Amino acid sequence: MLQDGTVYEGQAFGGDVTTAGELVFNTGMTGYQESITDQSYNGEILMFTYPLIGNYGINFDDDESVAPTTAGVVVHELARKASNWRNRLSLDDFLKQHEIPGIQGIDTRSLTKKIRHQGAIRAAIVDHVADAAVLIDGLTEKLKQVVAQSSTKNAYPNPATGYRIVVVDFGLKHSILRELAKRECNVTVLPSTATAQQVLNYQPDGVLLSNGPGDPKNVPHALPMIREVEQQVPVFGICLGHQLFALANGADTFKMKFGHRGFNHPVEEIATKRIDFTSQNHGYAVDAASIENTDLLITHQEINDQTVEGLRHKNYPAFSVQFHPDAAPGPHDASHLFDDFLEIIASNQRQRELEENA
Repeated sequence: MLQDGTVYEGQAFGGDVTTAGELVFNTGMTGYQESITDQSYNGEILMFTYPLIGNYGINFDDDESVAPTTAGVVVHELARKASNWRNRLSLDDFLKQHEIPGIQGIDTRSLTKKIRHQGAIRAAIVDHVADAAVLIDGLTEKLKQVVAQSSTKNAYPNPATGYRIVVVDFGLKHSILRELAKRECNVTVLPSTATAQQVLNYQPDGVLLSNGPGDPKNVPHALPMIREVEQQVPVFGICLGHQLFALANGADTFKMKFGHRGFNHPVEEIATKRIDFTSQNHGYAVDAASIENTDLLITHQEINDQTVEGLRHKNYPAFSVQFHPDAAPGPHDASHLFDDFLEIIASNQRQRELEENA
């Protein structure tokens, strides 16, 4: 049931519970496991536009978080049988394990058109229509807490022999850690509540601001941390981290009509005219008009709607992107940004050595 009273009837699967959340759609043909376990969907009912979901099952390798927090799953047809050499359990059983309800048999084309016309809308998955209103009405406060729910509560390491990277976890995807591990980075993950002093106590060579769910303006405590840290070490923001980087430097963000959620979004790097196809999952964006009076430069833009997809600081070695260079799922066109981050770290260290020896 939608907030406007529209009802779609279907068949239940997954967790035997009722739920409510903001109903959003994802256009990816594959990658349902990575999407459902992406903490950026915390508090959202995730609808897949591809008509058949679950046909290759669930494996033990592709989770993007240990405990998925997606509010619910909507599909047109749930595959009756999964077939893949890595398959370990069905999507139905996976959602049962994590108590995430699903509904199938829905006209997802109709519902997608409704969202595109009206914008993202709140909804509930219930057995009885009368139960929906109470669940939907309780969403406002719940959605303000999604970052706190998604972030780690305690610091933890992923040790290696390379650059020391502190990742501030606003609801990170494991694929970010995998990309850093490929480059032998010595990673420490800190909670979203970390202060600048706590970050700098680890003497990082660089700091990565992770992706995460919800409205960036609900995470005001991160802004002073970013402002101080970016003056000390290189910073790289991804998705929510990109939006927080913008807010910390005087720009503004806004809620999009229905957001970007899929794996085929073309993004242009303005300076080089290079185009990457990217994985995206966000309902908020940086206001391009708000950049003018800041120390930020727009580096990337989405070709379809010209939204801001990348920023760079004019004075500090700090940059951010709205899309997911770690992909998972999606194309790996933009994975070079992790290499760019490490090169910025190396360049920053060389510059500091020159200044110390001058």
